[in-house]
Amino acid sequence: MSEREVPEIGPDPSLLIVDDDEAFLRRLARAMEKRGFQVELALSVAEGKAQASAKPPAYAVVDLRLEDGNGLDVVEAIREKRPDAKVVVLTGYGAIATAVAAVKIGATDYLSKPADANDVTAALLSGSGDLPPPPDNPMSADRVRWEHIQRVYQLCDRNVSETARRLNMHRRTLQRILAKRSPK
Repeated sequence: MSEREVPEIGPDPSLLIVDDDEAFLRRLARAMEKRGFQVELALSVAEGKAQASAKPPAYAVVDLRLEDGNGLDVVEAIREKRPDAKVVVLTGYGAIATAVAAVKIGATDYLSKPADANDVTAALLSGSGDLPPPPDNPMSADRVRWEHIQRVYQLCDRNVSETARRLNMHRRTLQRILAKRSPK
């Protein structure tokens, strides 16, 4: 961690990480093991639910969107078996609606990718009343806007006219935005 004071992991250092991005999954697992967690990995909702049922972890990091379904199903499975578990939901497409849904189901925190191991550790070990520290490198407002437009574009099956209608934007304006590179 940086200069921030981090609480102890506790008597049970078990951590389940569920993500379909295998490279990210392995990197995060190595970083969390260095911080003292005993890490189990899952690449899908089915694997995550199976591991949550067989050996409910004290901590979990679950990606919201997985190839075989929604990561919130894994959060529910963990909560059923171990109500005191601390669960952080990660997503590349942060939205207020999904953050609210994650917290209602039982997630203790919600982080947007790219989140590093320091962010994840701080979220897992923070107290219930603690406010998270501001991010060290937040995305710019232009980048957040671009990410949102890209997300809606993907959900509309890359249909420019439908995306423009849903974003209440002129089609030509949207085409110009989509033709540009992503902002920093």
